[in-house]
Amino acid sequence: MISAKINVMNIDKSKLFPGKNGAKYLDIVLIETENDRYGNDFVVVQGVSKEERAAGVKGSILGNAKSFEKRAGNAPVKAAKPAEDNGDNSVPF
Repeated sequence: MISAKINVMNIDKSKLFPGKNGAKYLDIVLIETENDRYGNDFVVVQGVSKEERAAGVKGSILGNAKSFEKRAGNAPVKAAKPAEDNGDNSVPF
């Protein structure tokens, strides 16, 4: 299992696209990191098109993620930290 936190304020809303069901989607990429001082295993970035990648455009950093591997008996290898609540429950889009 991978748990991710993203800062929705950093999303480039022009990159949202409609799905067949009418819902809006966003491509994200998880890039594996090593030795993150906060214990994160991935950085979460906004996906960019093939043409943008070829032009050197990089996706905005949206957040980070941790991998929670299972041991025998389904005990987690890493303990989850409680989410921080900043009191802002609004979504900017």
